Formats: sequence, C-alpha cells, structure tokens
Amino acid sequence: MSTIAPAILVDMPAAYEQYVRTLLPFARRVHIDITDEEFAPSKTVTLDDIWWPREWIADVHMMVNYPSRYAAKLVQMKPHLVIFHAEAKEPLLPTLRQLRAAGIKVAVGLLAPTHPRDARHEIEESDGAMIFSGDLGHYGGTANLLLLHKVRQIHDSNPHAEIGWDGGVNLDNARDLARGGVDVLNVGGCISRADDPHTAYQLLERAVKE
Repeated sequence: MSTIAPAILVDMPAAYEQYVRTLLPFARRVHIDITDEEFAPSKTVTLDDIWWPREWIADVHMMVNYPSRYAAKLVQMKPHLVIFHAEAKEPLLPTLRQLRAAGIKVAVGLLAPTHPRDARHEIEESDGAMIFSGDLGHYGGTANLLLLHKVRQIHDSNPHAEIGWDGGVNLDNARDLARGGVDVLNVGGCISRADDPHTAYQLLERAVKE
C-alpha cells in the first residue's frame, strides 16, 4: 500500500511549529520542503529551523543548487531520507554517498522534463527517486499522470528504488498514482488547506487502499 506523507512547506519557524502540531495526532511520515531561494525561487524555513517528533519518519526535500553545502548539517540531523534534485548545479554522487555512509537514505528528485536515464548513475546509487509534477517551492500544481511512465524507467536503473511523487496529489488522483507504482505520495495543499486536515489525510489513505 502507498504511504501518504503530508508536506510541510512554510517560510517561518512559527508556522512550521504550528503545522507540526496540526499533523502530530495522525501523521507518521512527513515530507519537509527546504529551498535555497535559487533552485526554487520561494523562501522556506532553513535546516536550522526544522525539527520533528521522535516517532515521525521525516523526509527532507532539498530544492537546492549545491547539495554538498548542506551535507554535514543533514548528517548531524539524521532524517530518514533526503531528496536532492538531479538538476542541481553540481555532481550529486559525492553527496549521496556521504549521506548513505552516515546511514541516511537518499533519493533523486526528477523535474518533469528530466528523463530517468539522465540520472541513471545517481538512481543506481540511491534508495529511491521522486517524480516531481508540482510548482517548485509552492503547494499545488497539477499531477500529470503521464509522468507515471518514469516509474518503469526508474526501476530499470534500480529495481529496488522507492518511488515518491510530489505535486498535485488529491482525492481525484491518489488511487491512480498508487496503482501506477508510486510508493510515497507527498501531499501538500490537499491536506494543509483542508478544513479538517486529519479527515483529508484519512480519506487519502482510504483511497490508496482501494
């Protein structure tokens, strides 16, 4: 069964804390968005601002041009998974290897135009890959289900890769994404903007079980 991971995309530490407390009663795995204001133009909290309850599985999505600048801090923080983008401005392999050597899982994010073969070596040395179909640094976007063809192509490079999806997940498409081979559905606005985030989360979980 696919996992629903609420995404935390905020620009102030107070808003981060507030949303963590909103998710605390029901979330088990979360997706924390960090930008450098260059790779993604919007501002978010920084690594120095984030924390998570001990019982959470925390994935950190680094929308940054220079992953190596953040490696030491991430090793210290020890999240469950760190996602760096194939489109970064420096080679990813050294940073991926550094984090894996520290016992942290890594995944490669792929923007819509990026073919998995263009990141084949990085995917081979990673624990997963994330198909991105959103609007960098913002909640929302459209889940372009045509990008599901990347699932097979990712598995051609790494049959054991965990497949994540980021962008536009909602009740209308969650079931199709799960059936299409996505293991982790990172969900932003569908939960954060809901009148009752807990109910929205439960409905998404129910959808991917069907």
